[in-house]
Amino acid sequence: MTDRSGLADFLRRRRESLRPEDVGVGTTVRRRTPGLRREEVAMLAGVSVDYYSRLEQGRGATPSAGVVSAVARALQCDRDQRDHLLHLAGHPVPPRSSDGHIRPGLIAVANRLVDVPAVVVTDLGEVVWRNPMGRALFGDLPEEPGRERNLIWKWFEDPESRPMPEEDWDRISATHVSDLRATYAKRSGDRRVREFIADLIDISEEFAGLWERHDVAVRHSDIKAIAHKDVGRLDFRCEVLLTPDDDISLLVFLPLEGTETAGRLELLGVVGTQTLASG
Repeated sequence: MTDRSGLADFLRRRRESLRPEDVGVGTTVRRRTPGLRREEVAMLAGVSVDYYSRLEQGRGATPSAGVVSAVARALQCDRDQRDHLLHLAGHPVPPRSSDGHIRPGLIAVANRLVDVPAVVVTDLGEVVWRNPMGRALFGDLPEEPGRERNLIWKWFEDPESRPMPEEDWDRISATHVSDLRATYAKRSGDRRVREFIADLIDISEEFAGLWERHDVAVRHSDIKAIAHKDVGRLDFRCEVLLTPDDDISLLVFLPLEGTETAGRLELLGVVGTQTLASG
C-alpha cells in the first residue's frame, strides 16, 4: 500500500535539501527558497512537472518502481534512501537479511582485534557478539536475546543511562533513527521490524519526532565518546564494517588520535577483564 503522505513528505524534504550545483543545474538567479524547484527534479527524472507535483501533493496514481528509481536518481538518493522511497510507494524491496546469523569468518576477524573493543550488532541495534574488550567497554548484558541487549532500545527507553556526553545526544539520536529508517525500508515486510519501530514511537517522544523527519542513511563511521566508570572518558573512531546484504555489522572502536584513550584502553583491558572474570 502506498504511503502517499509519507512519500510526499520525503520527496519535498529531499528536494529542499539539495542545491542546484549538487545535481548539475546551474543558476545565476538568487532563489527565495532553498533547494531545487519541482520542475528541475521533473526534468532530471524524465517525468512531467505536473506528474511530479502531484507526487509531492500526495495525489495521482501510484508511481511505478521505474519512476521511483528515476526520481531517486534525480534527488541524488543513495541505495538506502531509494529503498525507502520504494517502500513508501508500496513496492517490494529486495530482502537483505541474515536473520542474526554471524558468519564464522566475521567472528574470526573480530577475534583478532585483541586490543580494541569489537561488537557485532543487528541492524535493529541488538548486540549479538562481543570480544573481551567489547564486554569490558559495555559491561554486563543479559545472556538471553531481546531488547535489554539492544543499544538503540536502551538509548531511547532510558536516556539517563546513556554513556555518552549530553552534548552528543542529539547527534547520536538522529543517527540511530536514520539507520532504522534504512532498515525499515529494506525489511518493512518483517513483523519484528514494524513492531520494534511502533514500540519505540510509543515509549519515546524524541524518537517519534525524529522518525517523522524521514532522514535515512546507514552510518559507516562515527566519533564516539564514552564515560567509563573505571577508566574515565574514552574517545573513539567507530568504524562500522557492514556485511554485504546482511542485517548485521561489526563495530570496531579505535582510539581517537590526540586523546588519552589508547592508554586508558590498555588499563581497561586489565581492570575490565578482571571485573568480568570475578563477576
